[in-house]
Formats: sequence, C-alpha cells, structure tokens
Amino acid sequence: MSFGYGFRPLALGVRFVFELVALVCFGLWAWDAAPASLRYVSVVAVPLAVAVLWGVFATPDDASRSGGTVIATPGPLRFLLELAVFFGGAAALYAAGSRTLAVILAGALVVYHLLSWDRVLWLLRH
Repeated sequence: MSFGYGFRPLALGVRFVFELVALVCFGLWAWDAAPASLRYVSVVAVPLAVAVLWGVFATPDDASRSGGTVIATPGPLRFLLELAVFFGGAAALYAAGSRTLAVILAGALVVYHLLSWDRVLWLLRH
C-alpha cells in the first residue's frame, strides 16, 4: 500500500510531538484553572485522562499506529478525537494565558493536517 506524507515516519514523528505538546498544554491549563490545593493533582490527572482517551479509542488497522486498539473506533470519530486533543490543547494553552503560542500552535496544526490529507482521508473512509 502506498502512503503519502501523513503516514511517513517524519510526519508521524511530528504528530507524536504534537501529542506531547497537547498534553503539556492541558497540564498548563490544569495548573492555571485548578484551585491551589488541587494544582499538583490536576497537572497530572488532566493530561493523564486525555492520554488514556487518546490511547484507548483507535481505528483498527491504522498504519500510523500499531494497528491494534482497545476500543475499535470508526475513522471519522477517531479524527474528531484527534482534532479535539490537538486543537483542545491549543485552546487550553490559550485559556492558560499563552495566547500567541496558542495561535501559533493552532496554525501549525492546520498546516500539519493539510499536509497529512492522505491520512485524514483514510480515517474518514474507515
């Protein structure tokens, strides 16, 4: 099977970095939004919850992942989850007060998804 940019190792590496950045953004938001007594717990719990949701719901045979899944998820739903995690991370960063970085991150995510159009189409078809 021939894949375009979205399935290449470089693109998958970039996506992995975006995943980590999103988790950090959720942690920054949790620190900012939580009461002082819950900050340390929130900084761990919120990104962990996002990571668990991210890892549990996957589309079977997705070549950009191991192909395995805990809960088989249709591609369009997985794509919506991906958008929620990535752009949710940018929104969380914005809400935490880093507005310029959030806008830059959102722009980079748009470019990434446009360049990975083949993976997006694969998800939408599965």
